Amino acid sequence: MARMQHGCKKEVMLRRRGVGFRTRTTIVDSFMKETKSMRKMMAILAAMLIVPLLCLAPAEAQTKLKFQTPFVPGTWDYMWGENYVKTVNQLSGGRLQITLEPPGAIVPAFEILDAINKGVLDGGVSWSGYWTGKNTAFSLYASATGGPFGLNNWDYIAWLYTGGGAQLYREILDKMKYRVVWFPIWGEMPEPLGWFKKPIKSAADLKGLKMRAAGLAADVFKELGAAVTTLAAGEILPALERGVIDASEYSDPHSDLGLGFPDVCKYYYLPGMHQPTGVGEVFFNKGVWDKLPADLRVLIELAANEAMMLNWTKAWDMNIKALDDIRAKGVNVMETPKDVLIEFLKAWDKVAARESAKNPDFAKVYESQKKFAARHVPYQRIVNPDYSIAADYYWPRKK
Repeated sequence: MARMQHGCKKEVMLRRRGVGFRTRTTIVDSFMKETKSMRKMMAILAAMLIVPLLCLAPAEAQTKLKFQTPFVPGTWDYMWGENYVKTVNQLSGGRLQITLEPPGAIVPAFEILDAINKGVLDGGVSWSGYWTGKNTAFSLYASATGGPFGLNNWDYIAWLYTGGGAQLYREILDKMKYRVVWFPIWGEMPEPLGWFKKPIKSAADLKGLKMRAAGLAADVFKELGAAVTTLAAGEILPALERGVIDASEYSDPHSDLGLGFPDVCKYYYLPGMHQPTGVGEVFFNKGVWDKLPADLRVLIELAANEAMMLNWTKAWDMNIKALDDIRAKGVNVMETPKDVLIEFLKAWDKVAARESAKNPDFAKVYESQKKFAARHVPYQRIVNPDYSIAADYYWPRKK
């Protein structure tokens, strides 16, 4: 009885405080529900922390590739390859990291293609004229005099992408058992005739001249009587300084300026006919390529297409400024005599005829270019007004 009374008193006290038995049960239930909610919240927070870490996992499995270039850092020829590498690295979001090594860092400049094929290098950027000794057909992607057949830069790139040119290049690489994947990433601009220590008044002045040239352009200069040697970019200036050579063609005003040619040669002749078109290229070792995820392979190819256009547009402005800087160094910027340009076309026809007879690969690519030019060049002459008409109207030549 006493216990009952005590219990009743306790219950009354609890009720007075507003806390009944049902209320206490509600408190417990509420606590349990809050505990479950907290557990759910903790689980969500944990997931929020873990998911970003999982997303970062590819960075830990980053693919690092070592490439090499034959071109001197700081020159445009180096920069167009560097631009492409930077774009791929950025677009991959850290999953791919390509390092572009300078000339000679791993292999000599003219051995880059073989090094990529053997896996010594994961890839590289270069110019196909350097492979002319392996197959003269490569020179048709680097230094085909006159276009060829009058093709300008835009015509040539159109042939490459829509006229079967790129496919033919890949077929040659496969035929020669090169385990590489190739993309064009830079469209060559018309190269100046070159740098000379004395004036060139006619094609006859090239006879006996000790000169640097590359690709089949070297054979064209030889056909005109020059004593030609092929040198890598970094070897040209020392050869000019020592008198090993007296003249050199190389690339564009920006690259030529960067190599120091104005310090030795004071006559710079433009335009040239020996290399009005061509492409810069990137290679990936086939084994490396096959291991890359499908989306990265697509990214790499799309970046190559983008690089072709962006590199092209960037180079024009750089070369305009470089030509002004060349003049400021006391160089005589000269217009190449028209008869010299015509003689180059005649010399090229002889060189191309010989190579077509000797090399089926050369003949196949050359015929493809001829068929394409037969349609495009006449069309260009009809649809495009002569460049000099508007140029002379707004920007007449200084007399």
